[in-house]
Amino acid sequence: MVAAADAQNFAQKLGISHGMVVQELGWDDDTDDELRAEVEEAIGDELLDEDSDEVIDVVLMWWRDGDGDLVDALMDAIGPLADEGFVWVLTPKTGQPGHVDPSEIAESAPTAGLTQTSAVKLGGWTGSRLVQPKARAPKQR
Repeated sequence: MVAAADAQNFAQKLGISHGMVVQELGWDDDTDDELRAEVEEAIGDELLDEDSDEVIDVVLMWWRDGDGDLVDALMDAIGPLADEGFVWVLTPKTGQPGHVDPSEIAESAPTAGLTQTSAVKLGGWTGSRLVQPKARAPKQR
């Protein structure tokens, strides 16, 4: 067994910590159960599904080639997102079935009103972090 201190776990890589409200979209048989379990352990609660009506801190969106229109899915995902919330688009790594070209995420994010800030490797998946632009303070006269 590998001690948790030996390597940064998935939740840490994703910036997820205790008490955060995390919604999971796109779950299927191929999702990474270890990643899901680590996130649930980190937040101290279960992941919420797409039917949740809570304000969300983090969305984990499992996305594969052929899942549909990424822009539409991102726009749906940000509806319940808190102002400081963020979306992780999780795609199969290069060479795996369902792999999504990173350019698709880079092109879809701005159309949905999001900005890509980072990418991480998560076992057989790659995560792309998308955030909402910070609201600008009103100009003073």
